[in-house]
Amino acid sequence: MSVFGTGALGRVVRAGVGRRRVQTVVIAVATMMAVASAVVAGALMVAAAAPFDHAFDKQRGAHIAAQFDPAEADAAELAETGKSAGVAASAGPYPSTALRPVDQTGFRLPTLILVGRSGPDGDVDRLDLKSGRWARQPGEIVLAASFEGPALAIGATLKASDSTNAPILSIVGFAVSASRTADAWATAAQVEALASQGSPVTRQMLYRLDAASTKEQILAGREKLAAAVGPGALLGTQSWLDTKRSADQGAAATVPFVTAFGVLGLAMSVIIVSSVISGAVGTSLRRIGILKAIGFTPGEVVRAYVAQALIPAGVGIVLGVVLGNLLAVPLLSDTEEVYGTVSLSVTWWVDVTVPAAALVVVGLAALIPALRAGRLHTVEAIAVGRSPRTGRGQWAHRAMGLLPLPRPVTYGLAAPFTHPVRTLAMLLAVAFGTVAATFAVGLTSSLNAIGTSQDPESRAAVTVTTTRALDVAPPPPPPVGGEPGGPLPPVGAGSGPRPVKSGGASTSDMPHPADPAKVRAAVTSQAGTRSYYGKARADVAVAGISGSVRASLYEGDSRSGSYAMISGHWITGTGQVVVPTRFLERTSTKIGDTVRVTYAKDTANLQIVGESFDTSGSQLEIHADMANFASAQPSTFLVEVKPGVSTDAYAQEVAAVVQPLGGDATTNAPSGQDGVILIMSAMAVLLTLMLVCVAGLGVLNSVVLDTRERIHDLGVCKAIGMSPRQTMSLVLASVTVIGVIGGLIGVPAGHALHGLVMPVMGRAVGTSLPSAVLEVYEPAELLLLGLGGVAIAVLGALVPAGWAARARTATALRTE
Repeated sequence: MSVFGTGALGRVVRAGVGRRRVQTVVIAVATMMAVASAVVAGALMVAAAAPFDHAFDKQRGAHIAAQFDPAEADAAELAETGKSAGVAASAGPYPSTALRPVDQTGFRLPTLILVGRSGPDGDVDRLDLKSGRWARQPGEIVLAASFEGPALAIGATLKASDSTNAPILSIVGFAVSASRTADAWATAAQVEALASQGSPVTRQMLYRLDAASTKEQILAGREKLAAAVGPGALLGTQSWLDTKRSADQGAAATVPFVTAFGVLGLAMSVIIVSSVISGAVGTSLRRIGILKAIGFTPGEVVRAYVAQALIPAGVGIVLGVVLGNLLAVPLLSDTEEVYGTVSLSVTWWVDVTVPAAALVVVGLAALIPALRAGRLHTVEAIAVGRSPRTGRGQWAHRAMGLLPLPRPVTYGLAAPFTHPVRTLAMLLAVAFGTVAATFAVGLTSSLNAIGTSQDPESRAAVTVTTTRALDVAPPPPPPVGGEPGGPLPPVGAGSGPRPVKSGGASTSDMPHPADPAKVRAAVTSQAGTRSYYGKARADVAVAGISGSVRASLYEGDSRSGSYAMISGHWITGTGQVVVPTRFLERTSTKIGDTVRVTYAKDTANLQIVGESFDTSGSQLEIHADMANFASAQPSTFLVEVKPGVSTDAYAQEVAAVVQPLGGDATTNAPSGQDGVILIMSAMAVLLTLMLVCVAGLGVLNSVVLDTRERIHDLGVCKAIGMSPRQTMSLVLASVTVIGVIGGLIGVPAGHALHGLVMPVMGRAVGTSLPSAVLEVYEPAELLLLGLGGVAIAVLGALVPAGWAARARTATALRTE
């Protein structure tokens, strides 16, 4: 037995669904769009939270990982900090140092943070030993599991540095730290031995706090720890909130904009379903009266009209679940790379909860107009039929008749006032469609701005390097500490195995780099040189941050190659450093504070003078003057040429000079957009097209209902001489004003939605956004988007307008 009844009631439901094909399609498409967006958003929310949280709880991860200066606080004093108020558990102190080892092929790994621990267990940060065993004696080392691969396996050896007498370390295991407190572990004696050879040593303490769910609580805990030791003893801290954000950012950045589309789709579904069922009731008064006259109860009438909404909605929900799972695949695959072996697919309860919730929402949206049908009196329904109430909207016809416009146009302009509720539903559908279009245009523009802002080197006309490119390039360095990346959303790859070296590209095969001074002289001697600056990228160690930090070091005036600034200013000399938002949050610092940076054997205390916009994600990148480190040399010179100088000819001339030295020169071309940004842009366009189509279908449904109700009046107009073209103008005029008003409402709302969602996306990946990313709308663009509301309304009304224009006069007059 069906929940809606059997026999006569079932036939009524099937007839209603089959007869109202337009309304059936509108409900199905609207619910499909809403469900698809909600499934994607739910899947990303689960992917962004569950894996890290589970691993962190299982390992009793460290809420704060702190680095202390052993010259300012001894081991006993540091151990006492674990008894401070608010500290639930502690581990350490562990000796810690930075090293940049060399593998068996001579390839230098990035700078690693090495911590001395006697075992993987402890009260805090219980490491998960993925393979091998723990280091038991000097000469043994355990690496983070992200490094494991063919080139670095158990039994392989590493030299602690590239110096001749550097000790040899044998890899005995690979471990995972959810807290990411280090990149490698060894015995305490081994760390002390390496420190005695010139690597500065610090002491690491790990803490779990009683309250650590907010940034304010973490900062309060940090202040207590700093107060418990002498001034200057605390070198830096790492918060678990920043580690979690880094781990989650691959999916987290996508959640806000997909959620926004899902909310828009859900709102449109409610509006359109209510409008469709209300229209079905309003145009079927005579039918409802007949049903009651032949014995249908009010409850059966209500069930019949709710069923006419739930059946197409059910089809749309099934299609929406399928579409949502397909749309989630490219985004979840990026997140799956971040978490490695963790299986990340759309969680089963998302595929169950979202459809169930959608079915409830559609049912409630249909229930109100269905209850109206159940309350109608039989005689009144049969007598009134489907004609609108006498006199409704007459004032509008009189007012519009005063306008100096053709009568068909004024008739059409007054028509919406006949059914104000239906007109309001149509207006909201157009407004929401315009909101979606405005939001999508701003979103894609912002994503494009993000992509271009992250490649400042491409602004230079010519790049001159101190090393010629190999036919077989050496592999890029692996991610450090398993720390995944994400763009403003995910720009950059997630953690994974260390890449295998390409065959034939050993250290001995690499060309000898040219002397930077000679390359610089070649650049300055060219007559076409307008300006230039030198640049080098290196891995540095920053006190308080585990893992290496990428540093861009500049020689000369580098303002032309600066990153977009969120606050502060770009570097103007020595002693300064520009850092991204994530750096400030991870180290609990602010502009004006000083940080200790170590490059090779050079250490400098640098003042933070600016906050840069950086979405690299996979590794923090700081920017400083090259003069801060005596051993740093530029590897690249970025050159601007004088007006009228051919960049190709300039590059060829410089190349002819520097290639014999071992360098090279090439012209620059704008870089392509990151793949994930392209995926996000494509998804935004797809979701917008779906919403606009739903809005157009909502208009189509309302105009179909209006046209059918007025078909007799249209027949009278045709009989007294109205042409088909005038009939079309009448129908289209009835929606034009709605389109104008919908555009006027939708464009500001879409602009506001963009201003709300973009900062949330930025915070999801640990950065604020500069004005160049937020202020992307042009006045002409907003005007066109406003006209888009008119386009949605007119395109939605074209089909019923054509049908009304083609209707024969006699047929229309016979239709009551």
